[in-house]
Amino acid sequence: MEYKNETFDMERALYGITDSVVENCRFDGPQDGESAMKEASGIVVRDCFMNLRYPFWHVTDAKISGSTLTENCRAALWYDRNIEIEDCRINGIKALRECENVSLKNCVVDSPEFIWKCRNMTVSGVEILGSEYPFFEVEGAKISNLKMKGKYSFQYCSGIEISDSNLDTKDAFWHSKNVTVRNSVVKGEYLGWYSENLKLVDCTIIGTQPFCYCKNLVLENCVMEGCDLSFERSSVSAVVKGKIDSVKNPLSGRIEADCIGKLIVEDSVVDKAKTDIVCADIGCQCA
Repeated sequence: MEYKNETFDMERALYGITDSVVENCRFDGPQDGESAMKEASGIVVRDCFMNLRYPFWHVTDAKISGSTLTENCRAALWYDRNIEIEDCRINGIKALRECENVSLKNCVVDSPEFIWKCRNMTVSGVEILGSEYPFFEVEGAKISNLKMKGKYSFQYCSGIEISDSNLDTKDAFWHSKNVTVRNSVVKGEYLGWYSENLKLVDCTIIGTQPFCYCKNLVLENCVMEGCDLSFERSSVSAVVKGKIDSVKNPLSGRIEADCIGKLIVEDSVVDKAKTDIVCADIGCQCA
């Protein structure tokens, strides 16, 4: 079945369609209907304009491309499986939730609470303009060339691989497990607190009080900028190029840097013998 160059504004306008193409259609109008393609399967949606709520709920096996989901298109994709989204503009709040096997490619996103509780994702070439709690409780994702601006990202997530990305986000990776970030810039305050098995390789890390209360934190060949009071109460293995502004009460492990502006180790708080500090110049004033 094909639906081309049509406008739909009714409640459940294309409910339950199967093996269909929906092309250059508008989901908009005075009836203000919801759930346009709920329970659909085997659909291809191309070059459509989505201005109504909840269009893709309980959808299986869908390809969505070249389409615009406006800010009125809230909670667009929930409880879906096997979904490919490419070259789309996604603006509505809570755009993806409780979905499985999702590919998101070359999209621009301005969606608060974007991607919650999803499993098995591939994200490539995506720009997130603004979001709070993006990637919340995501399990299993490979992410590359992500450009993101937001807050509280990747909280309670697990099994995540991120590469070649630029993340401008505070409170990232809180309570995360088994996350690896490579060749990326991670900028924000209070990064990685309470994480477990968080690993950053060839990254630039920017912001105050990073990596506190971490378990098995690993930094390899990283740069830290403006990072004061780092590694508090964390078990850590870190090799840092250049300066760490300050290190405070690491719990255990090894921290290696060219220089550390200030080292704070309080005997009443931690056992200093459990952490090796390898640094040519502690108390350095280098820029």
